[in-house]
Amino acid sequence: MTRRTRTLLIATLLVVAAAVPAVGAAAAGPATGTAPNDAPGAAGHQPAALGAGAGDAPIAQTGTTCEFPITETDATGTDVTLEERPERITTLNPSAAQTMWEIGGEDQVVGVSQFALYLDGADSRTNVSAAGFGVSVEKVVGTNPDLVLAPNASSTETVQALRDAGLTVFHFGESTTIADVREKTTLTGRLTGNCEGAAEANAWMDANVEAATEATADAEDVRVLYPLGGGYIAGSETFISAMIDTAGGANVAAERDLSGYPQINDEVVLELAPDYLVVTGYSSYLIGQEPYASTPAVENNNTVSVDRNWMNQPAPRSVVMGVRTLTEGFHPEAAAEADFQSREEAVAAMETETATATESQPITDTATETTAEARTTSAGATATSGPGFGVALAVLAVLGSALLARRER
Repeated sequence: MTRRTRTLLIATLLVVAAAVPAVGAAAAGPATGTAPNDAPGAAGHQPAALGAGAGDAPIAQTGTTCEFPITETDATGTDVTLEERPERITTLNPSAAQTMWEIGGEDQVVGVSQFALYLDGADSRTNVSAAGFGVSVEKVVGTNPDLVLAPNASSTETVQALRDAGLTVFHFGESTTIADVREKTTLTGRLTGNCEGAAEANAWMDANVEAATEATADAEDVRVLYPLGGGYIAGSETFISAMIDTAGGANVAAERDLSGYPQINDEVVLELAPDYLVVTGYSSYLIGQEPYASTPAVENNNTVSVDRNWMNQPAPRSVVMGVRTLTEGFHPEAAAEADFQSREEAVAAMETETATATESQPITDTATETTAEARTTSAGATATSGPGFGVALAVLAVLGSALLARRER
């Protein structure tokens, strides 16, 4: 089975099983921990200290059009109802803010966290961050939002405090795959009345994921490690690992069944002996320190530097820019031939495909229903609605993820 075939197979399994909690493997080392998807990625950052937030409950899928009123079930199992399009939205983490910018909803955003201030114009919004990590409930309430978007890194306690204050809050589950990012983008579009923008953002993301997959299909996966500092690494079954896989890499953490964001000791790092290290501006100092200085990656000058925003925030632009940069670092010759697309090119292609499909589709009620049910969410994959697919499919997804992460020989 080729790498590309496995990628598409596993991506399909992950879409089907996205409603089921992932099975985490025990980490080898002095301690283990989990990190939120919106971790800031600063030097010495320890994911376990921030808390993982909620994310065990599946997010219900209830339609693909921007119609109000709308009711969606969030990661806490709460039914969230919006009677009309929200005009004032506060985002508690940068992935939610980045998604709003990408789907054309930035004018609705009135509050952002400190780590979203890199977005164009975000500095004119209210900064709702508390001292250190987390957000200030008082600051969020002060923005008078119609809707609060809380990614998985937000604690259930914070979400409940905001609800107790009378705010409408939607708490997202964890995004560990690109399929998860796609689904979250679509859902954000529905909740905020930006469905067309969400479809365009997903089309751009999918086009570039496909370009990277195609370009590296015949290349041997390079063995990669992504250190976070403080002994923590990005393990398998994470958003970071999914981007590494897409770019033609193999996360060496999977060789030890290290999932999530475990803490490992120096000996394990040396035994894993990664051929490539991925760093950000906040973790590049690790290259000159042990044990990383003695890895084949540093000794052979095989380090890839990526903007921490792209690696830590599961959102469309993160995937596009992260996957492009990683592909160029792991397989420069293949990347030079890859058909990476601008957003404008991807949207134009989407519009052309939509027009062609509409012209060839018989105008009947049955045809309309079929089109809605089979609307694709990625190349070769269709959206599957609702939870309840069972543990068996979750096990298949986990096994598939482990297979994808292994180095192709």
